[in-house]
Amino acid sequence: MAEKIKLGIFDELKITREGICSLLSSVDDMDISLQAEDQEIMLKQLREEPVNVLIIVVHAFNIGVTNFLVQISSSFPRVRVLIISVSNDEESVLRSIKAGAKGFLARDTTREELVEAIHTLRNGYDFFSNSITLLLLNKYIKRLKTDDDRPDIRSLSSREIEIMKMWGNSFTNKEIADKLFLSVRTVETHKNHIMQKLNLKTSVDLVKFAIRNNIIDL
Repeated sequence: MAEKIKLGIFDELKITREGICSLLSSVDDMDISLQAEDQEIMLKQLREEPVNVLIIVVHAFNIGVTNFLVQISSSFPRVRVLIISVSNDEESVLRSIKAGAKGFLARDTTREELVEAIHTLRNGYDFFSNSITLLLLNKYIKRLKTDDDRPDIRSLSSREIEIMKMWGNSFTNKEIADKLFLSVRTVETHKNHIMQKLNLKTSVDLVKFAIRNNIIDL
């Protein structure tokens, strides 16, 4: 017989904890090992009996919740944290993920989705409810659009890329001119054009761009 998934449930409200316990009581391969409404008590219980998945019900995100998540992820890296949250805004979701949560369920989560999330986390994968997945996807698309709006290497000519690479590797204008059989003035003009095309303000910005786009190596 397969080993049961050990669960912990943290919620400040007893009635919510009892509700989750009731929902999961008929799932054969799950065992609710820990319950707590106090953070210190939960941490103490986890030290005595680690679980596979810890369900944390969050009624309002604050610094205390974030610190609690960080403590769990740093002290118990094998414990997979599943958030069930009343707040489904982008900031709350991203904050919980950064703090170490591996799953996030919205307030409209069903029993079937809860069970699926627990199995998914136990198998080593992250899980987000459909509404949360859509939110994260929209953020990713927005970031892609923002990146597309930024000037990139495709706006440069092969000569400009060649000059940027040499300049990023500490060649002086004179050395670049000599190697490419150009005048120093032409090299300076090329560099000015590069800065203008990429909308860069300083030489440091130019070096950062060259490194980010693998034009020069560290």
